[in-house]
Amino acid sequence: MMKIILDSSDVTKVSTPLLALGCREESFLSDDNFKKLDAAVAGLLKKVVAEERFTGKSGQALTLHSHGRIAADRVLLIGAGKKAEAKPDLPEWRDVAAKAIKCAQSASLSGAALVVPAEAEAVQFSSLGALLTAYKFDKYFTGEKKKKIPVEEFRLLSTESEPLKNTVKRAEKIARGVMQARDLVNEPAAEMTPRRMAEVAQKLAKDFSLEAKVFGPEECKKLGMGMYLAVSQGSDEEPRLIHLTYRPAGKAQKRIALIGKGVTFDSGGLSLKPSASMEDMKIDMAGAAAVLSAISVLAELKVNYEVHAIAACTENMLSAKSYKLGDVLRSMNGKTVEINNTDAEGRLTLGDAITYALTEVKPDEIFDFATLTGACMVALGPHTAGVMGTSDELTGRWLEAAKRAGEDMWQLPLNEKLRDQLKSEVADMRNTGERYGGALTAGLFLKEFAGETPWVHVDLAGPAAADKDAGYIAKGGTGFGVATIVEYLS
Repeated sequence: MMKIILDSSDVTKVSTPLLALGCREESFLSDDNFKKLDAAVAGLLKKVVAEERFTGKSGQALTLHSHGRIAADRVLLIGAGKKAEAKPDLPEWRDVAAKAIKCAQSASLSGAALVVPAEAEAVQFSSLGALLTAYKFDKYFTGEKKKKIPVEEFRLLSTESEPLKNTVKRAEKIARGVMQARDLVNEPAAEMTPRRMAEVAQKLAKDFSLEAKVFGPEECKKLGMGMYLAVSQGSDEEPRLIHLTYRPAGKAQKRIALIGKGVTFDSGGLSLKPSASMEDMKIDMAGAAAVLSAISVLAELKVNYEVHAIAACTENMLSAKSYKLGDVLRSMNGKTVEINNTDAEGRLTLGDAITYALTEVKPDEIFDFATLTGACMVALGPHTAGVMGTSDELTGRWLEAAKRAGEDMWQLPLNEKLRDQLKSEVADMRNTGERYGGALTAGLFLKEFAGETPWVHVDLAGPAAADKDAGYIAKGGTGFGVATIVEYLS
């Protein structure tokens, strides 16, 4: 992992291949650091800004070689846009740091530096932006594509205080968790099977002193997990129910259950997906990747909560053994479900996993994370997760944590009028409703298993993976959700 160093050196005296300065549209010309750098290069910086019409708009960048006038070899001005008034703008430092790292990478530089405010949030987002931008899933590359990322050191020019040093350490732990989740999602489905997910979880348990339980099909059958096992029966790969537990040293404030959808490949089953829709279905375990990775970060941070990460991992495959349309499944909590779409399998696995959590953990709060519905992407686009819950107070606190973590989430309603869409003539309910309101009926389905425990559902179908590089986000798995879980519980 790239080394992050806090440095309180004067901007004109820091020795680095690249010195970056984030520039606000309305104020960067009067910024003390800009003026100091401009004076050191005999006014050349201000002159080039005017000639190149650099205004500080987001996305703009301007590089100037210092030719020995200052200790840094190059100065990079990065547009940071206008300062937000109605909402915190500190997450933008993540994008500024990402731009600095990308410029350093493109020039094959070994290091870079960025001037940041002496604020914990700015330091944390800058650290995260740099570390996550340097991430690359190159395990299967060969030859030229296997080139090592050259940037080894990133200096944050700020105050070298002990609290800010701790902030950098915290950011490094969060970045490790996000990258762990990205790695899990990016692995091919043939590699990251349910059994392999269980092995990864057991290694995390060993590395971070967590308790681990892993159940195979026989144990799940004894628990009565009829929905989860039905999804798994079409595959030759055995399912694995994973349960990791972190317990704090002292008395826990609360007991929290984090449940992640762990469908390691989703063909759609008998309701077979088209080939184009199936191509990236290795990402259907992004919820499980998020909760398993997040609990390891929480253990590192020694949070004062008892945390349980649960993932019902399976494949949803097509074979003569596959569960069928019209089947009636009995869930772990006893409710019966008529199947009218085998491609709506995630809610079946989550329903039994929620019941397992309520029965075995008895949490004070329960959260589930799932790439659950394309309907959520239609409603909110590819960058925003949909959030539903049974407690407005809990949902509000969760959304505030997401804002602080810089992850985009939006609350959707659990409209009870849509509950009629799930009515069945032969069972307690069907597993899907009609086309309209598909994300909401999925939420209403899961609500049937949450009971009286305050519960939040996060549909991260959109932001769980990216189809191209953008800022600190690399193409592929994004690790979305890890940062908010950590923020909420720490």
